[in-house]
Amino acid sequence: MKITRLSTYRVAPRWMFLKIETDEGISGWGEPVIEGRARTVETAVQEFGETLIGRDPMRINDLWQTMYRSHFYRGGAILMSAIAGIDQALWDIKGKALGAPVYELLGGKVRDKMKVYSWVGGDRPSDIVEDMERLMQGGFDTFKLNGTEELAILDTPRAIDAAVAKIAGVHDALGTRVSFGIDFHGRVAAPMARPLLKALEPFRPLFVEEPVLAEQAEHYPRLAASTSIPLAAGERMYSRFEFKRVFEAGGIAMVQPDLSHAGGITECHKIASMAEAYDIAFAPHCPLGPVALAACLQVDFVAYNAVLQEQSMGIHYNRGAELLDYVINKDDFRIDNGYIHALPKPGLGVEVDEERVIHASRNAPDWHNPVWRHADGSVAEW
Repeated sequence: MKITRLSTYRVAPRWMFLKIETDEGISGWGEPVIEGRARTVETAVQEFGETLIGRDPMRINDLWQTMYRSHFYRGGAILMSAIAGIDQALWDIKGKALGAPVYELLGGKVRDKMKVYSWVGGDRPSDIVEDMERLMQGGFDTFKLNGTEELAILDTPRAIDAAVAKIAGVHDALGTRVSFGIDFHGRVAAPMARPLLKALEPFRPLFVEEPVLAEQAEHYPRLAASTSIPLAAGERMYSRFEFKRVFEAGGIAMVQPDLSHAGGITECHKIASMAEAYDIAFAPHCPLGPVALAACLQVDFVAYNAVLQEQSMGIHYNRGAELLDYVINKDDFRIDNGYIHALPKPGLGVEVDEERVIHASRNAPDWHNPVWRHADGSVAEW
């Protein structure tokens, strides 16, 4: 079998799909994208295509190493996201060619169903309790919400109080009927992270995500030593070589690589195994589309330390399309009392509605995240 063509499709709300075709008529789908930089990743995918055309798609490990090592400059958000989507599509081809889901090719399931959680509250957290109560009717009991809006490097006690009040409102209204993680989203600098974590402790959040930016990872063990809240990070780390330093330093209780950013299934399966050796939970980041989610689930079902799976149904970014709009086999993605079962179809287990993808790509939005500013006019972390 030989790879014959790579085609990319940017679609609403902010996703990009990749189709890899072969001379035997078997094709695979991937989702290589950086939110807000889809065009840049698209160019990188096409450049990698020069390496892939004419090669055997079944040799995934060799193709991955070739894409990663045969170019002098490597790593980072753009290149690793391009590799990630290509890797997903190659696994999709291999599974379809062999007639098995990817999790079977990786050794078989360690669990029967995977716990998923839902976003609530939007970029500027509001209507949190109402959102949770609505989703609880659909069987969800686990959520994630942003912890703050703009926060200065050194902010006022009022800012801490405002953030805590939102969480206290959830606790007062719903008690222990729900579990929730709090995403600091890199908006909280090290001087404010410690007092904010301390103030949030009484509400026992499931985890705090990105307590500080990945660039400030040296603070993870220091912050972990100062709080009982489990700390999570990893969505802005792109290879096992970045993760190994964080694992060695300690401080992280849950790791969140993104299978569309951190080298795909091949790399994130290794990251999950590395995390298991350090007794760190695995919870892939995935505020993206159905192909990315399908890839995450393939690894979730073989990673013993997988505990939670993010998914984007109803997420505040989804304007113009929803998670399953481009999926034919929607029922396979059914969420049952907060869990999703292993996708039964071969490959990634997602049947992409190609006609709809092509139609949507003709008027694809060029999504970019908002630019926030502090009161003094300086740029704030979004």
